[in-house]
Amino acid sequence: MIRSRITAPGLVVVATLLVLSSSLLGARPASAADELRESITVTGTGQVSGEPDTLTANFAVAADASTVGEALKRANAAATRMRDSLVRAGVARADLQTSNVDITARRNDKEKITGYTVNQGLTATIRNLPRAGALMSAAIAAGGDAARLNGVSFAIEDDDALLAEARRKAFADARGKAELYAREAGRPLGRVLRVTEVTPGFGGPVDHSMAVADSPVPIEPGRQQLTATVTVEWALNK
Repeated sequence: MIRSRITAPGLVVVATLLVLSSSLLGARPASAADELRESITVTGTGQVSGEPDTLTANFAVAADASTVGEALKRANAAATRMRDSLVRAGVARADLQTSNVDITARRNDKEKITGYTVNQGLTATIRNLPRAGALMSAAIAAGGDAARLNGVSFAIEDDDALLAEARRKAFADARGKAELYAREAGRPLGRVLRVTEVTPGFGGPVDHSMAVADSPVPIEPGRQQLTATVTVEWALNK
């Protein structure tokens, strides 16, 4: 009798621990229901377009010399002239950024160093698009033969309203697909269970590459596309 009284409580404790362990491990009746949930998952896409209002120009300078010091001096001088030209034209200093500085050695066929080349990059954000071509041409002229223009890209700085419209179109596209599949299955479409958005995408930039320019660079911003993609899961009612 004494042994029975000791053993019974022990069994109760063990059972309680097992229940707690199952709870901590996430063994919930709801998970089984989730696995049996009848639903439909579709992806929708929405696309809108807007007129770019900013241009990013990737300027650079390249200077050669027999010594590192002289090559760096020439590159610095050309980059400074280009920067000053942009600032005088109204580009804010906050919109100018040095993108890279690179020093490489030039070698002959016998691998002997014959000189050095210094490359410096300068990225400029131009917000006055009507004057962008003239600004770029002036900057290239200021840099002289060392100046380079490696490409330009357009952007829409305030795109919140456009992205909201693209998201609405994406959700409507997903709903249309879900309703079609539900009708074909002979089931009414239920509530939304999950919404997942892919990072919104932007149309590719217009790109130009050139070494130097003696005349104003023609600029055509065109239209830029913004795309939203959303994956939505709907329950299928009985």
